[in-house]
Formats: sequence, structure tokens, C-alpha cells
Amino acid sequence: MTNSPAVRSGSGRRPLAPVRRLATVAGAALLAGTAIVCAPGAAYSTPGSGTSVAPPSDFGDCPPLPQGVDPGRWRCEVQTAAPRLTLGRVTVTLAPITMTHAEGPLADGGKAQVWGGMHAAATSVPGGLTGTAMGDRSPLLGLAIQPEYGGRSDFYSGQLSLRFRLRGPLVPKSCAVGADTPVDFRLQRSGPSTWVSQDPPVIEFSAYDDTFAARGAGRCGPLTALLGRRLGLPATEGNLLSFDASYTFRTYDRLSQGRPAGRV
Repeated sequence: MTNSPAVRSGSGRRPLAPVRRLATVAGAALLAGTAIVCAPGAAYSTPGSGTSVAPPSDFGDCPPLPQGVDPGRWRCEVQTAAPRLTLGRVTVTLAPITMTHAEGPLADGGKAQVWGGMHAAATSVPGGLTGTAMGDRSPLLGLAIQPEYGGRSDFYSGQLSLRFRLRGPLVPKSCAVGADTPVDFRLQRSGPSTWVSQDPPVIEFSAYDDTFAARGAGRCGPLTALLGRRLGLPATEGNLLSFDASYTFRTYDRLSQGRPAGRV
């Protein structure tokens, strides 16, 4: 899997996103609804967040295609979910996240993906900086968490990296969980996908990861140690990301506006 450049939440697509060539594909894709490989014999099923989100419909982040590919065989996929996240001792239901990527065959027949963009708003952390009612009552002590793309993704295998930006009046803008090294997820299905609509195509699915290690907060200045204690980070176990998501797709020959060609 090749690293792709970081795209901050809300920044939209990059004009020329790099293409990730895939030598082999095991299973069908999930994160975008068509890929994720479950562990052999896995019977564990984790409920999703239970938070419904509107089906995605905006294809504005669809990235440019590689040169020489067939637009009719490449599709842009847009996924929306409101994940339930446990990091250390904090559990929140995040505001809806929308992610966009493209996938399809290269001219030589190999599989490839191109990252498009990610959008996510900040979600308040109950208790704020203090973890108490005072933290909720005082705007100055407020704390929020905002997911950001961490620069790596493979939607065929369910791999995704994220940073979690920490927001608040007293929190430095550089402060994040995984500031230097993002948090890596390997998502698994929580059950079968469900077709909600054929035209336009809308598919629902659930996924989770309870095996990732939550990194500590970094680049937080004098609040670094306090935030580590407040959030219970770093934490090597007891973490969870789960969600119920919906996604849609459109082949590039059906997109309303043309896309410039990228480079393989």
C-alpha cells in the first residue's frame, strides 16, 4: 500500500491525487462498500454506532483519473458515517464523516485506487478539559475532537489512517492524537451489506475495529501531559471504532463534469 498525501478534514479533493496500484485483491471492497477482508473464521460482530446519516450524494471530491484508463470501468465512491469512537477513557459519537475515493482497473489490468477527500466536523468531548461538570459549563474549558485523514488508505483491505485534532479555546491548533504518526485502523465487517436503492445506488453496511492502539496527544504544548491523563492516552487496548455507514457510487462516464487526467 502506497502512502497518499494528507488531506485535512474539510479540505476537499486534491487536483492530482496519486494512484495506488494493487498487486492482489483478497475479498470485495468494504470501506467504500466494496472492500474489506475479515479475518478467517471471525465470528465476532460489533454493533455500529446506531446513528443514522443521510445517504451521500455529493461527487464534488471525485479525484482525477489516471491516464489511459476506461472511465466506464472506474467509479467514484462516496461514503458517509457517524462513527462511535472510544479512545482511551473517552467515548463519543462523532459528527458525520464523508470520504471519497475512486477505484478501477489500470490500462494493464491491475487494480488501483485514488484518494479524493474527507470532510468532518468537530465533536464536543463531554466534561471538556477537566472531565467534570465544570468543563461542560465553562466555554474556556471546552474540548472537541475532529478526525482528519492521516495520509494512508486501502479500501480493498479496509485499512485507513486518521489523526484526531483536539480543539478548544486553550488547546494549540497543532494538538492532535496521532500528531506525528497517525492512528491506523484495519476495519472489519459487522454484517452483510444492504442495498437500500438501485437508482441511485445506495448501500448500507457496518464495520468496526477494536484492535488498534490509540496514540498519545502530541504537539499540545503545556497541555500535553494534562490531555494524556484526561483522555487516558496512549492506550494499547480497549479502543473501538464502529459505525453504520451508507455509500453510493457513479462511474466516471456518468459524472456530470469531466476530470483532468492524473499520473500513475
